[in-house]
Amino acid sequence: MAVARVTEIISGSPKGFKDAIEQGIDRANKTLKNVEGAWVKDQSIILDKGKIKEYRVMLKVTFVLDD
Repeated sequence: MAVARVTEIISGSPKGFKDAIEQGIDRANKTLKNVEGAWVKDQSIILDKGKIKEYRVMLKVTFVLDD
């Protein structure tokens, strides 16, 4: 029987939401073992003088715990 855990991470990118998601997943894979999936919990943007400075996503990342 497998047991999984879910953790939240926040990732940002000046390029767009897709890039923020990809960077977040890449970083999660460097730290967590057995990453099985993720979903976007929230999206936001950071503005600077009315212009988009950064796209941010809050991800819930699921990984399977070792026995």
